[in-house]
Amino acid sequence: MSAPFDQSCEISWDQVHHDALALAERLENVRKWDVIVAITRGGLVPAMIVARHLDIRRIETISLASYDDDNLQGDVRLLKPVSDAVLEAGKTSTAVLIIDDLVDTGKTAKVVREMMPKAYLATVYAKPEGMALVDAYMREISQDTWVYFPWDKTPNSH
Repeated sequence: MSAPFDQSCEISWDQVHHDALALAERLENVRKWDVIVAITRGGLVPAMIVARHLDIRRIETISLASYDDDNLQGDVRLLKPVSDAVLEAGKTSTAVLIIDDLVDTGKTAKVVREMMPKAYLATVYAKPEGMALVDAYMREISQDTWVYFPWDKTPNSH
């Protein structure tokens, strides 16, 4: 289990859009991508923004969970795998782009890397413990910060 968080930050829809678009612009010249794999749930919105900007229409999802209802991180559980074709492509091709909202401790990233070692993994936000596991990220966030995304229940929501 992870240690408690000393601080938190709320990221707005506008900020997510801005940062995901900036990530897409960074990815534009890396290579031509065949498919995007969104890590659900957090990676869905950034993956859509990246896919639209890069004009990628083939989008798959992989569903992994590591946080419980009390926001405590435990073991990573695979809830829904990617298709066999994309899994095989991620083992041999660098044209598979995996998108997530945040790499935190790197537990989820490590599992995805083991499944698809040749794929390119990009996140919008990254904390120091997980940074080494991603190929690209847009913004760094301190390790002791809990991030509230607009699709999460935020402290100011009713």
